[in-house]
Parts: sequence; C-alpha cells; structure tokens
Amino acid sequence: MSLGNLIFGKGKAAAAAPTPDSDWIKDTTTQGFRADVLEASRTVPVLVDFWAPWCGPCKQLTPVLEKAVRAARGAVRLVKMNIDDHPQIPGQLGIQSIPAVIAFKNGQPLDGFMGALPESQVAAFIERVAGPVGPSDADQALEAAAEALVAKDYAGAASLYSTVLQVDPDSLAALGGLIRCFVALGELAQARGLLVGLSPAQEKDPAISSARAALELAEQAESLGQPADLARRVERDPNDHGSRFDLAVALNARGDRAGAAEQLLEIVRRDRSWNEEAARKQLVVFFEAWGPKDPAAIKGRQRLSSLLFA
Repeated sequence: MSLGNLIFGKGKAAAAAPTPDSDWIKDTTTQGFRADVLEASRTVPVLVDFWAPWCGPCKQLTPVLEKAVRAARGAVRLVKMNIDDHPQIPGQLGIQSIPAVIAFKNGQPLDGFMGALPESQVAAFIERVAGPVGPSDADQALEAAAEALVAKDYAGAASLYSTVLQVDPDSLAALGGLIRCFVALGELAQARGLLVGLSPAQEKDPAISSARAALELAEQAESLGQPADLARRVERDPNDHGSRFDLAVALNARGDRAGAAEQLLEIVRRDRSWNEEAARKQLVVFFEAWGPKDPAAIKGRQRLSSLLFA
C-alpha cells in the first residue's frame, strides 16, 4: 500500500498536496513526441520509457524510474510511451523488447538500456546522462526534520516529515519520523494509526521498527505513576528495583533519556540478574527506540558494556 494514503488519503489535503510530476514526469503520444522529447531534450535530458500494459517487468521498472527522476530534482525528465497505443515511434527506433529506456539529449538519442534494472543502476544511468545529482529536496527536508526532532521541535519536525510524504509517499524514513513526532506530542492514537496496514517488509525497516519501539515505550509509561512519586520510592529504598525500573520508563516517556538510562544502569550495577535481566533488556529496547546516533544511546551502550565486561 502507499504510505502517503495513511496520512493524506482522506479529505482535501490529498488533492492539494504539491507534486513536481507534471513538470518532470508525463505521458506522450506519437503526435506529442517531438515537443515532449526532441524539443524538450534541448534544455534537459529526457528519458523515454517504452512500455505496455501487459508487460510485467515494465510495471516493476516504471516506479523505479519515477522515483529516480523525482530524486534528480529536474536534472532529467521522464516521458512514458505506451507502445500498444503508439507503435510508430518505437518501431522507428528499433525497439523490439520492453521495458526499454532511451535517453535523449539535444534532440538525439544518447544512451539507453532494456529490462527492469534495480534502483541503484537506474540512478547511475541518470547520473551518466545528466551528471552528478546533489541531495534531493526530500533528503534535505529529512535532515532538517531529524535536527528539529533532536531539538524537541516536534511540531516543526512533523511538518517537514509530512511535506516529504506528500512528495514521496513511500518514504519509510519520513513515516517513522512522523510517528516519533506524534509519540513525543502525546498523540499515541495517531501514531498507532500510522502503523496500520504496513507490509512485513516495511515493518522490518529500521525507521519503522525504531518508531514502533518508541510508541510501545510511551504506551507502557501511561500505566505508571508520576516520576516524582517513583523517585521518592527509590530514594527510600535504593534496592526497590521495580520502582526504579518504572521510573526509567516514565523518565524516557518525558524525554529524559539520560535519566532513564541512568536508572536502568544502576539496576544492572546492583543486580544484573534481577527479573531475568529486565534492566539490560529494557536498555536494549531504549537504544533501538532512540536510534544509533542518539547521544544518550551511544553513552548508554558504552556504560552498559563497561558494566557487563568489567
């Protein structure tokens, strides 16, 4: 399923979502070929995707081509031609097998390939035709969103992730980031809703599995007491590992990752085997939810390693 439909599939927002496809990707006819391909290629390279509705590999290649062209941000355009409806041009070009892609530049065929190539090879082909392509607008937005998320600007990060999903509805990085924003804002039902309907392969993506872990931790924290009450219990009895464990989960839910890790590390230090190594296991869950680059995760892993292997 298209991930963007989870967010933009209802109401007017879906119809209003901006898209560059009308400029970068289009279908053509025999009559339109000269303007859409030959003339247009004098300003920017044009890839022509020759396909047919009955062609299985075509259905695999076309989405890959479209994604790569969007990522090129206007450095190249994609024009699609159905050879069943418009056989004259592919006949003149000697197209005998599909899918076939021909790149045109300055009104002339420049390069091409046949068959459903993987995304990496399609990207390399486009770079060969159009030159190196810098980071896409979506990549830059994802980077800015990640920075906003670290800075706890959850509304700003959510807006950026949503923008990426309008342009690239299948971006798991953006979907995972948006789920994290909803979790941080306490909108757990909305976060849970974004996970509905994902395929098993999508579920295994690191961005999604990490976001799910963050959501489950937040849901777990809802049933716990206030951190202040839990902290008083721990102060009265430092060996009350159950209250200390709950305190760690509650602190994490409120964004205090360093404090949450500290409480679990203290349990490991005092009694590593408590509750079948629950503190160590919970730390691993935290680290997955926080992500490998999070400072609290990095420091926590180092300290846990020191405790376990000292």
